[in-house]
Amino acid sequence: MRKLVLQLIYSVLLRWFLKLIVGVRFGSARFLKNEEQFILVANHNSHLDTMTLMASLPASIVHKVRPVAAKDHFGKNKFMAWFSNLFINTLLIERKKEGKEFDEHPVDKMVEALDKGYSLIVFPEGSRGEPEREQELKPGVGLVLAQRPEIKYVPAFMKGMGNAMPKGDNLLVPFNSSLRFGKPASIDTPAVNAILQQIQDDFDNLKNEPAYY
Repeated sequence: MRKLVLQLIYSVLLRWFLKLIVGVRFGSARFLKNEEQFILVANHNSHLDTMTLMASLPASIVHKVRPVAAKDHFGKNKFMAWFSNLFINTLLIERKKEGKEFDEHPVDKMVEALDKGYSLIVFPEGSRGEPEREQELKPGVGLVLAQRPEIKYVPAFMKGMGNAMPKGDNLLVPFNSSLRFGKPASIDTPAVNAILQQIQDDFDNLKNEPAYY
């Protein structure tokens, strides 16, 4: 049931809506069908980012990919948790709050999902930033990759999404936007800072490629 729901929403409805109405140019993600598992890492400027990445995936694997999302936002009550699980396939994690310990550590939960055979979508910046401005990468994805170095990560970089629906604004504005993918890559070291630098270098390379619009 969930597989069919996700395929209909993302591979048909949202993909064409994002292309025709919002103006998103999708890079091909067909190569992901050749990867048994992966962690898709991307920059983050808009609520459209998760929808765009899910809509870019081949229909045959969309149900196997779980976007990592903040539990206090996407699962703040039972209905929201059910909705985001069914229609977004989210992996809900806790965000660190001062003076409060995790009930379940986010890194442990991501590793557990990988061990169950899922692939993940992770935004290493954590929260959405200002339109077209990057933030410092947080260590979570580096810690996950250090624990599961056999799983490749796939860098993705989006341009224009923050202008189409910026943080704090629920008004959708058509805007030329693009999504580019890098090649699947393995980490070179278990050192978290080095992993984050490797991902940042991939982001920089994608960012500096000529736009296709």
